[in-house]
Amino acid sequence: MIKTLSRILGQFVIAASLVGAAQAQVETVVVTGERMTSESEAPHIGIPKRADHLITVIDVVCDTRDATQRRAELKETLGNLLRAASGTSTISIGLGEHILGDLTENNFDSIIEAETRADTSHAEVTVKTKVTKDDTINDAMRRVTGFLDKVPKAGRTLIARQGSWGLTLIGPEQYHDQLVAMILADAKHLAETLGPGYGVTIEGMERKVTWYQRGPLDLGLFIPYTLKIEPVGAKTGS
Repeated sequence: MIKTLSRILGQFVIAASLVGAAQAQVETVVVTGERMTSESEAPHIGIPKRADHLITVIDVVCDTRDATQRRAELKETLGNLLRAASGTSTISIGLGEHILGDLTENNFDSIIEAETRADTSHAEVTVKTKVTKDDTINDAMRRVTGFLDKVPKAGRTLIARQGSWGLTLIGPEQYHDQLVAMILADAKHLAETLGPGYGVTIEGMERKVTWYQRGPLDLGLFIPYTLKIEPVGAKTGS
């Protein structure tokens, strides 16, 4: 059945109330994994957005033979990471795979694990650097590698970067309402252009915000909706 724009707007108000709870808790999402898609799969309505962080996973490794001393050296180096990051305005240390939390001293014991090699332990954490509007990918990478080079390493502890880089987005669902408003405005324009003999069907506006990578540090945000314009009175398929 063809929905008028007024009915669509009413459904949007209901959907907005359903996603409100999700928007209330702002999360830092690793966007180069979860819900990443390709530009060819995105609708033409979207929001260009610079990523909030460039990130990389590092492995803090220690092979001091004595287990107590080894753990102490790892914890000291993790503490050095936190203190060094707190002295900057652009670097922070996180934990997690898809949703990043903050590393604190209370986490140290829980993230230190035994390596496959004898007398070796390690802890994996994520280093984040804020992305500015003027950054290039090389600028952001140099900030991270320069930061890691300067962090003091206790005893036999080493810091090894895992090799890959990723991007984060803070609170993707905060863009949901803006995207829906843009979709509705586009549908209204199309309906007015074609005249009163046509109606609009929009499906999928309740879906979560998704994204694709537009450039090394840039994203395109969208809702995977579908829009159809048909003559009023036309029967849709079953």
